[in-house]
Amino acid sequence: MPPAEGTRAPDFEALYCDGETFRERTLSDVVDGGAVVVFSGFVFNAINENWYKQYDRAGWDEFDVPVVTVARDGPYAVNAFLRDIDSPFGSFADVEGVAGNAYDLLVEREGMAGARTARRAVFVLDGDHEIRYRWVGDDWISPVPREEIERAVDEVAG
Repeated sequence: MPPAEGTRAPDFEALYCDGETFRERTLSDVVDGGAVVVFSGFVFNAINENWYKQYDRAGWDEFDVPVVTVARDGPYAVNAFLRDIDSPFGSFADVEGVAGNAYDLLVEREGMAGARTARRAVFVLDGDHEIRYRWVGDDWISPVPREEIERAVDEVAG
């Protein structure tokens, strides 16, 4: 069961990518205070590209807390993807599924025997890394509840 609202967000260590470089970091190293943590599957696909661009167009890079994404690909692919779409967000390359496992989000992908990726999910964390809002998708294409997430960010940042 993914962590619930009102609980402390699990910390994890994975390769953190900024579009150019990567290095081993923990979530708590990257976010000093509140954050929006967005889980997705593999980076290079039309669905994922669409969501990243929607977050960018919605102004999520202007939140008072950082948006950090988590993808199942390796760091070279994640950095290439971030550059390709000119994303303002940093991303963890969750190569081994450590972050997805910490949040109990890993599911086997249909038609991809043995490939497990995190379900799409968004967690809004406050300054103490308490989960103030949680959304876990039932599928790979349904839109995230952007207005609810933005309200939760306003409450955390307010």
